[in-house]
Amino acid sequence: MLLFLLLILQTSLKGSCTSVSGHCRFPLGMEDGRVKDKDITASSKWYETTGPQFARLNREEGDGAWCPEGQLQHSDSQYLQVDLSVLTFLTLVGTQGRYARGLGKEFARAYRLNYSRDGLTWKAWKNRQGNTVIEGNKNTYAIVYKELHPSIIARYVRLIPVTELSSTVCMRVELYGCPWHDGLISYSAPEGQLMMPPGYPPASLNDSIYDGTHERSCSGGLGQLTDGVVGMDDFLLTHEKQVWSGYDYLGWRNDSQGTQGHVEMEFVFDRQRNFTSMKVHSNNLFTRGVKIFSSVSCWFKPRLIANWEQETVTFRTVLDDRNPSARYVTVPLNQRTAKALRCRFYFADVWMMFSEISFQSGENPHPDLKTSTHGELKVKSNDPTEETNTPILIGCLVTIILLLVVIIFLILWCQCVCKVLEKAPRRILDEEVTIRLSSCSPANTDPHYERVFLLDPQYQNPAVLRNKLPELPQSAEASACGGGYAEPDVTQCTPHQSFHSNAPHYAETDIIRLQGVTGSNMYAVPALTVDSLTRKDISAAEFPRQQLIFREKLGEGQFGEVHLCEAEGLPEFLGEGSPLPDRDSRPVLVAVKQLRADATLQARNDFLKEIKIMSRLDDPNIIRLLCVCVSSDPLCMVTEYMENGDLNMFLSQREIESTLTHANSIPSVSLCDLLHMAVQISSGMKYLASLNFVHRDLATRNCLVDRRLTIKIADFGMSRNLYSSDYYRIQGRAVLPIRWMAWESILLGKFTTASDVWAFGVTLWEIFTLCKEQPYSLLSDEQVIENTGEFFRNQGRQIFLYSPPLCPPSLFEVMMRCWSRNITDRPTFDGIYQTLRRHVRE
Repeated sequence: MLLFLLLILQTSLKGSCTSVSGHCRFPLGMEDGRVKDKDITASSKWYETTGPQFARLNREEGDGAWCPEGQLQHSDSQYLQVDLSVLTFLTLVGTQGRYARGLGKEFARAYRLNYSRDGLTWKAWKNRQGNTVIEGNKNTYAIVYKELHPSIIARYVRLIPVTELSSTVCMRVELYGCPWHDGLISYSAPEGQLMMPPGYPPASLNDSIYDGTHERSCSGGLGQLTDGVVGMDDFLLTHEKQVWSGYDYLGWRNDSQGTQGHVEMEFVFDRQRNFTSMKVHSNNLFTRGVKIFSSVSCWFKPRLIANWEQETVTFRTVLDDRNPSARYVTVPLNQRTAKALRCRFYFADVWMMFSEISFQSGENPHPDLKTSTHGELKVKSNDPTEETNTPILIGCLVTIILLLVVIIFLILWCQCVCKVLEKAPRRILDEEVTIRLSSCSPANTDPHYERVFLLDPQYQNPAVLRNKLPELPQSAEASACGGGYAEPDVTQCTPHQSFHSNAPHYAETDIIRLQGVTGSNMYAVPALTVDSLTRKDISAAEFPRQQLIFREKLGEGQFGEVHLCEAEGLPEFLGEGSPLPDRDSRPVLVAVKQLRADATLQARNDFLKEIKIMSRLDDPNIIRLLCVCVSSDPLCMVTEYMENGDLNMFLSQREIESTLTHANSIPSVSLCDLLHMAVQISSGMKYLASLNFVHRDLATRNCLVDRRLTIKIADFGMSRNLYSSDYYRIQGRAVLPIRWMAWESILLGKFTTASDVWAFGVTLWEIFTLCKEQPYSLLSDEQVIENTGEFFRNQGRQIFLYSPPLCPPSLFEVMMRCWSRNITDRPTFDGIYQTLRRHVRE
């Protein structure tokens, strides 16, 4: 029951996750044309062919970019302006220079960013240290992505190239973010105050990124209450480095001037809205005199020039003196209609601190409809029978309130229980996460924990691990020793222990795991397939390097890079039986993995081994190795690439097919398309499983899509900066896609076909949410790892992903089977493939 309520809570809150900058990184339409030419303007242009409509990332129309007129001087303020049509939460900017098929020489080494929410008042973006200049490009072709810290809320954006010396500049641009559904355009509040806690450093609780005016109070702007950064339980700790204590919170003292007993804030919105609720993230560290507000009263104004309505909405909170965790407090606003709100928050202790405020609302469909303070519906009507419905309505409201009280009690009880979980693994300590890579051998006194991500320094000792962790079931213990799933003699466990026939598709062979040259997780494969070899052992044909024309850098890693290139004459080079589809005389796009010339000898050997592995793969749903360039440095391998890029980007830019999407020319996909994609991925993974290959990083970012919606599984998603937030870094030594990983992979370091099945379930979930959010988007990375501990303990407290609205119930059952705690309960890829094919036929 509790798990069910938590899942309901997670589902109900998922709409608010778009305010979190780490998950709000969708391209806004410069590259794919959703931003129309008429919405891209500029202060000037050099020629018609370098006008603002040509400032689209990765596009080569016209002369290849927007170029302002003349030589740009240091004092100039030439700008490129983009109208996004709606208020948008901006988190990332990507820029390029003018490549022009190799002829361009112009790019912007730096730029500034101005923005506006109404097109009249312009504000200059600055980072958290107050700098306004953003580092730009170093050449004409490579894309440079820059995170906006803090993020901004705007409809209009201006990019202003900056140069120290007189020079010509050109730019191509893409903006990344998501729609700002709150519609909030400004809030006003008293200035935050300085806290001097005894025995602790001072905490400055001011709104340092507020973009309005600061005259005794903050007015006319937005700031830290809408930046998507949720404060921690301890308000002295911050998410940002090199900032002061208390940075994430805006806070006030009860007895200071202007805040005697309460704090008053005003909120102005882009249009009249029907408000359902307000969510306030408030600190509750009561041991230091901080509590959530005791109550709040809100007034409403239907128009800015109108007076405040006399009827208020009043909400009294349930104060908690047992749990010091910061939390969201949801204030119901009873469907009141307004364009502005004024809310008065009353103190419950000496201090009150907020880190985020958001609103849930909709359009006002009935101008004559409003609600009273107590939630009673009032409609203009001449019907004399109207009053007879009042007792029924009151009875319904009382029932709903009682249900809400019960649910809130259960949720609070669950939170208290979660705080006292008695067994590890429980919490990831900052900068204290270590990895133990002890091999499973007779010399190891405890072979059960072959590879454990230690969650506390006391777990360094295997004997302590034995005492601290609950006993694993027999199947998991055997897995940890690299064997099958019969009861093993753990004292004789060796790295070469054979499979057990009961579960051949889960038994882990003695494998070698190659780390790809770009930092990607290379396929884990049987060790016998990657014996030492030299260039002479490479069976793939040597392709003329000069026929590869660079188009874009897809990613990079410690020892190499991945480039998107055009391969001239490749079909003719490969001859009959070429795996390339009919290109309709268009250039052949390929992905080129290139090893850096200064790479280590080990990296060079791994690169050659990777080529040998890739040459074994021959399946219509697996990226194929086409040819190599290894006769001279730098070593290169050439693989297929798809016109539509990766599946994550492809789906995130689309909506589900409907009459509305057709009417507005919105790119769309059908449920049949989604099922077809899922079948292809399961088919490719079935092929890999048949070879005992373990992918270890299956996700939509590692699936490529062509124009016929053919899916091919690849492996270089980790190397792309765009997906850096999908990976969790452990003290700089490893990056792990923990939101896609099975519990045994995170806690025991076990990667098998069964863990790939788990990742397939998450990939299926991504597909049916159209990649609109990250898995477990409401959980931090540390909370995701804590949740895997719940799978380990198997006490019914683990949180699962919710069922996507587009997903048929029978298909969600497939996902849940993929996430089975017991490895042997998970389906095989062959079984998944057959099940999904039946769905397609239905």
